[in-house]
Amino acid sequence: MSRFALKTTFLWLMAMAFAHHIGAQTTSKNKLDFNQLSIDFLCNIKEGKDTQEIQDQLANTTLEALENGLQTDQQKLSFWVNIYNAYIQVILAKNPELYNDTRAFFSKEQIPIAGRKIAFAKIEHGIIRKSQWSLGLGYFRTWFPDEFERKLRVDKRDYRVHFALNCGAKDCPPVAIYKVGRLNEQFNKGTALYLKRSSTYDAIEKEVAVTSIFSWFRGDFGGTKGILEILKEQKIIPSTKNIDITYKNYDWTLDLDNFIDL
Repeated sequence: MSRFALKTTFLWLMAMAFAHHIGAQTTSKNKLDFNQLSIDFLCNIKEGKDTQEIQDQLANTTLEALENGLQTDQQKLSFWVNIYNAYIQVILAKNPELYNDTRAFFSKEQIPIAGRKIAFAKIEHGIIRKSQWSLGLGYFRTWFPDEFERKLRVDKRDYRVHFALNCGAKDCPPVAIYKVGRLNEQFNKGTALYLKRSSTYDAIEKEVAVTSIFSWFRGDFGGTKGILEILKEQKIIPSTKNIDITYKNYDWTLDLDNFIDL
């Protein structure tokens, strides 16, 4: 091989190596940390900062990137709870009149993520509750979930999410900013605080009045038996035997900007 050919080959190999290096850097830079992004989203809302750039990043990502970036249930739950709570604040702060018809509001495809628009119901019942039928009380699954839902949903349901999701109503749990490394601790704290605030036990009548959330999603909690066990574990009732449960009316008054540190 001539010197010219050797030199040309060498320069070509160097160029290819450089291109590969630049490509690797670009890929690394463009790979989003979705959990951190969801934290930044809520932090900006809490601090009154603009969130449009974050919304654009979420809208322009791909299903493949989301699937690769959210692999464990802890990653999925912390991300999707934060995203749900963030978009409740963003959308209803701009258009509070949408809350006049809550059923239509939660089922409307209005959250731009990965090149499509999804509904709050999709996040809550499809992804976070693992393809549960929204009217199935936690006992019946959706028969044919779409690809987006199948690839992003959790592997196992966790009843504590019901005390972390904030749907904008006065009786909703307050908004915390969830982090993967502290998720279990934060879920435990949020559950304890919410149930202590929303539950009333009458020792004379042996009756406990609790949030309607327990009724709407009773299967997620293991039915009446499971609900009583949770209430006993939280020291709201002294025993699970011979205690009646009643469900309080839910206050759907719009109440935004309700943050808490956990």
